Amino acid sequence: MAAGGSYTVVEYFGGEAGYRCGYCKNDVGNFSHGMWAHSMTVQDYQDLIDRGWRRSGKYVYKPTMNKTCCPQYTIKCHALNFQPSKTQKKILKKMTKFLSGGVMPEGPCDGEPMDSHCGEAVPPAGPSMNRTDAKIPVIVGTSGKEEEEAPKRAEPETAPQEPPSVAPGLTLSATPKPGMGADPNRPPCRKAKDLRKERRLQKQHGGGAASTSPVLKSAPLPPPQGKSLEDFFSDSLTESAHRLEVRLVPVSFEDSQFIASYDQSAALYAQYQMAIHGDSPLECGESEFRRFLCDSPLEAEKTPDGPDSGYGSFHQQYWLHGRIVAVGVVDILPSCVSSVYLYYHPDYASLSLGSYSALREIAFTRQLQKRTPQLSYYYLGFYIHSCPKMRYKGQYKPSDLLCPETYTWVPIERCLPLLEASVYARLNQDPDTGEENALKNMDQALVLHQRSVMPYRIYKRKCRGSTDEQEVVQYARLVGQACAERMLLYRA
Repeated sequence: MAAGGSYTVVEYFGGEAGYRCGYCKNDVGNFSHGMWAHSMTVQDYQDLIDRGWRRSGKYVYKPTMNKTCCPQYTIKCHALNFQPSKTQKKILKKMTKFLSGGVMPEGPCDGEPMDSHCGEAVPPAGPSMNRTDAKIPVIVGTSGKEEEEAPKRAEPETAPQEPPSVAPGLTLSATPKPGMGADPNRPPCRKAKDLRKERRLQKQHGGGAASTSPVLKSAPLPPPQGKSLEDFFSDSLTESAHRLEVRLVPVSFEDSQFIASYDQSAALYAQYQMAIHGDSPLECGESEFRRFLCDSPLEAEKTPDGPDSGYGSFHQQYWLHGRIVAVGVVDILPSCVSSVYLYYHPDYASLSLGSYSALREIAFTRQLQKRTPQLSYYYLGFYIHSCPKMRYKGQYKPSDLLCPETYTWVPIERCLPLLEASVYARLNQDPDTGEENALKNMDQALVLHQRSVMPYRIYKRKCRGSTDEQEVVQYARLVGQACAERMLLYRA
């Protein structure tokens, strides 16, 4: 139960049938367990994603990891320790250059793809509760950001190039002979910038070229500190031809900002889906936009020590010259900012907005952590090693993957060799580590039956002869003991 007295109410659908996989296109290889969330507290959803669950609209699903064709491992980035890579710095500089000079970069974007509509884990039946909002969607998406072009790999998966042509009379040398390495008797190479600084210090102390006074050696220079993520964003605010404004808007039809921007945001979503994913107008209409990106089960919640915005689902809108050019959909939870989706205007694709928005969301997480210390992680959705296009999420370091058997976090560097050997792996290699928050007492699970909340042991007595015990036990094992004791499982 949340601080405001609300419960999580779900209907569970199992997950025996296979569905089409959006990654490898296997028609029946995608297996997942699913449930429809009529309402959900932010703490319950935090605990669920820490057990491998993920939401798409109000449908919450968990891949059957040892059975599905493309296992999807929950990934989180340690936002406080994140440092942008060279590629990520290029994307930030590209945006800064655009904002300051107003020139759009040419050519394809060099960012990463950010999850497309791929999940397609369709439940077998709709909710049985008599609720107007209880409509089971056709799930067409997982989590995270939307596709840009795949990043250029250091070792592209292309055929080997032919050797370069050689002038007549010359031979192409083989690999260079191994040498002796750097001369240990010579001083190490130094940057020209450091040498210039040292000479300037010498002159300040009267140590010019013609000086006979002893030369003062400068103190060892500290290692250069690179720009922080926040420095790049502050650079983009100075002397800008374009002003990029980022607004955090609660996903609520009672919020004036959300209502005022709703039509423009829905139109942008349709533009994006048709241009980037080739959807028909019927596939990305207002009703689909609302179901997928506006209907959230999360109950908005504010606590004294929580973020100023509160917890719940939000649209992070990117405004340029009075119009929305991109929207990042995020959930703010007790321990993390969880990325849900991103859509943007196709005219700005060359700015690598998928990667740029992910970096903004990492910085946003760090900002929230200053007020709420436990909120220190950025969840990027699922890492799918078997799909090379989806490996880019591992580039946001340091990051951990969730072990599908113990539900403990493992640094991604330790996981990669295991995933190279097998698409499915127990990532925690300690055989003595058991499952976190495993189901121990089924009788304490809560059930909603005939508008009454009761422990499962009472429900069993009231409904003797029912045939749903196996399904209820499966549900409780998948959500774990803590969630089973807090969440209400609807029983008709």
